Amino acid sequence: MPNKYIENVVLLILFLSINIIDQENMMTSNLRFEGFSKQTINFFKDLKNNNSKQWFEKNREIFDNHVMLDSQLFVTAMGQKLEKIAPEIVAIPKTDKSIFRIHRDVRFSKDKSPYKTHLGMLFWEGPFKKMENPGFYFHIEPSKLFLAVGMHMMPKNILQMYRESVVHKLHGPALLMAIKNVEKSDDYKLGWKKYKQTPRGFDDTHPNAEYLLYGGIGFQYEE
Repeated sequence: MPNKYIENVVLLILFLSINIIDQENMMTSNLRFEGFSKQTINFFKDLKNNNSKQWFEKNREIFDNHVMLDSQLFVTAMGQKLEKIAPEIVAIPKTDKSIFRIHRDVRFSKDKSPYKTHLGMLFWEGPFKKMENPGFYFHIEPSKLFLAVGMHMMPKNILQMYRESVVHKLHGPALLMAIKNVEKSDDYKLGWKKYKQTPRGFDDTHPNAEYLLYGGIGFQYEE
């Protein structure tokens, strides 16, 4: 995955996301995305300190009219941009599609806070389940911007093909070179290491054995 490719995606998302305007100006622009509104940013600031159903319901109008509107406009605008480098990109401006739901799954978590304090959106390309395809992830909260590109969760058959490529005499060095090229910039971090032991059937002394521990592969950027 060329470094320039990653860099262009990061710069594109940064350009679209850092221009924060008020909602009144947005409404006069024929509903084009021009930045996340102050109301959206402040909503997540306040939610962090008031993470309860009572507070959320009291502020639902802000969520519906600002947070969701900003998210839908962003997904539409970014989807159009990403089509230029990923023609079959999926960008659906709806909850549980490109926009992650704000409700947390607290069934197996010690933290029972009902809502996420960030906004998450995903653009993907491929025939598998949403999270199992190559994609572009965007995450924003008042104090952090997080971007990721790659394949977060490989389906079992794809994971096996990936592992065989890691140790292949031609594909392995090509993969390593691509990773090292991106890592020349300290801004991008490789993800997503999942396993602690080399998978059965593979040599743990292989020069690329470290990359056999990944359940997905891609790069992350945070500021």
